[in-house]
Amino acid sequence: MSANARISAITSRIVERSKPTRGLYLERLRNATSKGVSRSVLGCANLAHGFAVCSPAEKDALAGDRVPNLGIITSYNDMLSAHQPFEHYPAIIREAAAEAGGIAQVAGGVPAMCDGVTQGQPGMELSLFSRDLIAMAAGVGLSHNMFDAALFLGVCDKIVPGLVIAALSFGHLPAIFVPAGPMTSGLPNDEKSRVRQLYAEGKVGRAELLEAESKSYHGPGTCTFYGTANSNQMLMEIMGFHMPGSSFINPGTPLREAFTREAAKRALTITAQGNEYTPAGEMIDERSIVNGVVGLHATGGSTNHTLHLVAMARAAGIQLTWQDIAELSEIVPLLARVYPNGLADVNHFHAAGGMGFLIKELLKHGMVHDDVRTVFGHGLQAYTIDPRLGDDGTIVREPAPEKSVDPKVLANIETPFQANGGLKMLRGNIGKAVIKISAVKPDRHVIEAPAIVFHSQQELQDAFKEGKLNKDFIAVVRFQGPKANGMPELHKLTPPLGVLQDRGFRVALLTDGRMSGASGKVPAAIHVTPEAVDGGPIARIKDGDIIRLDAIAGTLEVLVDAADLAERESVVADLSENEFGMGRELFSPFRRAVGPSDRGASVLFH
Repeated sequence: MSANARISAITSRIVERSKPTRGLYLERLRNATSKGVSRSVLGCANLAHGFAVCSPAEKDALAGDRVPNLGIITSYNDMLSAHQPFEHYPAIIREAAAEAGGIAQVAGGVPAMCDGVTQGQPGMELSLFSRDLIAMAAGVGLSHNMFDAALFLGVCDKIVPGLVIAALSFGHLPAIFVPAGPMTSGLPNDEKSRVRQLYAEGKVGRAELLEAESKSYHGPGTCTFYGTANSNQMLMEIMGFHMPGSSFINPGTPLREAFTREAAKRALTITAQGNEYTPAGEMIDERSIVNGVVGLHATGGSTNHTLHLVAMARAAGIQLTWQDIAELSEIVPLLARVYPNGLADVNHFHAAGGMGFLIKELLKHGMVHDDVRTVFGHGLQAYTIDPRLGDDGTIVREPAPEKSVDPKVLANIETPFQANGGLKMLRGNIGKAVIKISAVKPDRHVIEAPAIVFHSQQELQDAFKEGKLNKDFIAVVRFQGPKANGMPELHKLTPPLGVLQDRGFRVALLTDGRMSGASGKVPAAIHVTPEAVDGGPIARIKDGDIIRLDAIAGTLEVLVDAADLAERESVVADLSENEFGMGRELFSPFRRAVGPSDRGASVLFH
């Protein structure tokens, strides 16, 4: 089935806008492709270094162009639950590649930091920049020019977008993303949130809070709520970078290992030596990017992807904008209710029908493009499946169910949870921002209240603890943008603002910083651009100014006389404490070079 007229029109607009940059990108990709197998251009000394530790048989194979070699880029570390399972993947991949007549080598590692660990800490100011650093680190690994395809092992927040940017920068190579899956369900996410709120109110202590958090985050795999990490997995599948059905299989299971083996063997099949050559940069096109945006809206995914998808698209010469994302949100219905947009976790989502059911429903009404290339072949229809392990240890793909196994978690497209995806762009005299309202009650979609201005999360928390915030207000938390301090996520704001909302006050957040898919029930206008450090209008807001945040009309206004606002001097904050400690001094070139939020907040693509 072809995409419907409205989806096709937006896609065509992106194609037209992208012609100059996409054309140049494809020209460079095809020039790289025309040079043939990468190792053929290496001198004898170069090649000897490249296979020095290989077996004699592997050296013989790599000396010629007969045998494809897979480069593994891994984000393994054994501190972080989502990436710990990757410890044993290279051995599995090498074995599977050998069985299929190929070779695999770890080409390099990339950093993988956890926003959950660094939340509210100085290290969080490195988080967004780690995306572009990951892309560069992966590029270093692949620059040895020893490989015919790449396997990318990554899961969480900035890791997958960074790896996608690398995969598209080496777009002449086929690329498959190999996930690790979510941890098994622990303490329900709503119960964890309840304890967090009680702690914010001083009704439970640190011991009770730590017990709840530990029961929630309790084993290998991604966190089970639908934040950026699990949004990444959805994106990789609907964009065709994953093997069909592989996104949400728990770590340490036979089916999980079977998917890893299958990915390695498939990667060998789609190299230039085979009959199904699938270079990543040709495979991912404007239709693939639109499919990713549609999937984000249909599942109520992370607002971080209003940054990441823009940056990922630019790596392939594709000019995606916030306006495109907002217009697609108006078309695409919400089909999933996963915490914080519901009570279920991603394991419940998978059990209800998962990605196979979701893609099938979107295809039914032409909400996604079926005529795309994927690592599995041609057409997204191949992803409308329900995977299981066969008796011989291989993957059996059965048709996805016709009806949701749990309609409270995953809806048929005829009866969606809401008519749109809930992700909107706001415009007004403050600038541009995005807001996610899929978890916000309708009576909170419009907030008009006085501003209270803060320059840090801690300032707001202190005011809350002192009882100064028991009233209607919009919290303006500024100097949190990429140039100011790396654009950290501001989740420490969620519990106090949630408490105040539950007390009946009309509250909202306005910030040039970030909130991810875990932002929840409080209306939050985020990613404001121009940011305060660039002298954006947010730097001229004063305590008491009336702000109107209207997610229905898509407007964001400070209700003061235009001449008065223009004449005000922009506040300049002392950011010296954000420049040193926990590695922040190492990232000062990134803060100077980073582009605006609506262009992906990237140091690589402005």
